[in-house]
Amino acid sequence: MATVPVYCICRLPYDVTQFMIECDACKDWFHGSCVGVDEDDAPDIDIYHCPNCEKTHGKSTLKKKKNWSKHDTGQSTDIKAVQNGSQVFIKELRSRTFPSADDVVVKLGGSQLTLDYLEENGFNEPILVQKKDGLGVSMPAPTFYISDVENYVGPDVGVDVVDVTKQTDSKMKLKEFVDYYYSTNRKKVLNVINLEFSDTRMNSIVESPQIVRRLSWVENYWPDDALLGKPKVTKYCLICVKDSYTDFHIECGGASVWYHVLKGEKIFFLIKPTSANLSLYERWRSSSNHTEMFFADQVDKCYKCTLKQGQTLFIPSGWINAILTPVDCLAFSGHFVHNLSVEMQMRAYEIEKRLKVKTLTPFPNFETACWYVGRHLLERFKGLHKANKQPAPYLIHGAKIINGAFRAWTKKQALLEHEDELPENMKPSQLIKDLAKEIRLSEKISHYVHTHSHNSIKTNKCIHAKRFSVLYFFFLLMKLKKVQFYNILLILNVRHKNCNQKVALVGLLPPE
Repeated sequence: MATVPVYCICRLPYDVTQFMIECDACKDWFHGSCVGVDEDDAPDIDIYHCPNCEKTHGKSTLKKKKNWSKHDTGQSTDIKAVQNGSQVFIKELRSRTFPSADDVVVKLGGSQLTLDYLEENGFNEPILVQKKDGLGVSMPAPTFYISDVENYVGPDVGVDVVDVTKQTDSKMKLKEFVDYYYSTNRKKVLNVINLEFSDTRMNSIVESPQIVRRLSWVENYWPDDALLGKPKVTKYCLICVKDSYTDFHIECGGASVWYHVLKGEKIFFLIKPTSANLSLYERWRSSSNHTEMFFADQVDKCYKCTLKQGQTLFIPSGWINAILTPVDCLAFSGHFVHNLSVEMQMRAYEIEKRLKVKTLTPFPNFETACWYVGRHLLERFKGLHKANKQPAPYLIHGAKIINGAFRAWTKKQALLEHEDELPENMKPSQLIKDLAKEIRLSEKISHYVHTHSHNSIKTNKCIHAKRFSVLYFFFLLMKLKKVQFYNILLILNVRHKNCNQKVALVGLLPPE
């Protein structure tokens, strides 16, 4: 019979509900309560030595800290930095004020959020839908709770659990997390944000919003018989306890994301994906101590959006966001890439590759999805041109961005890095050539239509101006004396240059 590992000076097995710290010398793990280390103080420790190792290696040492304010001069100070996610951080975050998200969030009814609406208005700002009616979304009954998640998904399913205070993750069985969730004495703040359940029984009772299914590349263009399976990114269950916090991030692959709160509440901190903000984000995220710097302090504006029970939020591609859970919360979400935000998706993907950040919610095989979309756009453009129709401008722009990426990925020096994501039976060179041809044709037609339309408007304006001038001239003639008028009639022959029409002045004699 296998023995259970024991730890600490108490020599007891691992207990998920108790805080533990690793000794940097002997590498054993110790309960904070056994060695006198408070969980809130742990992030400030640079090197930890247990009571036994202190005798030979010296006492534990603390990190050198700086203040988290954006006004910090960078000089050493006695004020300790605040670890993002710690209880001190959460308390500070709750007390701060932020611009209202009403300035940037669009509020719509469920039935208003259609493809026609997004094609006309774009999907560049977050959208809040206060009731799910009309969204075409399916959710469990309000009585559904965490124990039901365990029942539908399975108690032995492994889940990634985030330790919010440390902003680190570990593996745990769902049953163990549910036990923690229902415990009366939670000594840690643990968070489950990536329980993807599309292959479980819960898939049948949760359906993503209809607009998401309509837009999604994965749902619409990824072949069912492809060797690479569809990315599992469409249905996530989020189980978050009070004071859970997810630090600022951009969704992988530049994906857009939807959230629906079934129970509880979530607070989103939203930052626009301007060029300046994206550059600041990349610099912040690449810093070794970014978990001690509150990113919102580095940008001009960070908007606060509260998502209440029963509400649904759609966050567009590239938006930098952090999430605070003020009360225990059960929510559902999903990621989707689509044709409306191709340029931002590609830009976010490039940032992601440069940062080489490991995340609990990746978008696997993003490039493969792009190849399938490129093939779809080629056939779509061909069909439209054959029917004497023209693709929408955003589709033409997106196709150019995708084809540009194809060229970059298939260059000789880059092919080795990207060839694993090339779909089977795909001829990249031919696809690039054919898609470029259809794009050029679309652009020529668009240019012709634009020029012809512009000239027509210009001609119409000219005709109206000429007509006005002739009428005004007649008005002046009416004021002339009779002799003067007859003299002018003898020499006047008015011809409209654009319309090639003669204007007769017979019958315009002024009254006696």
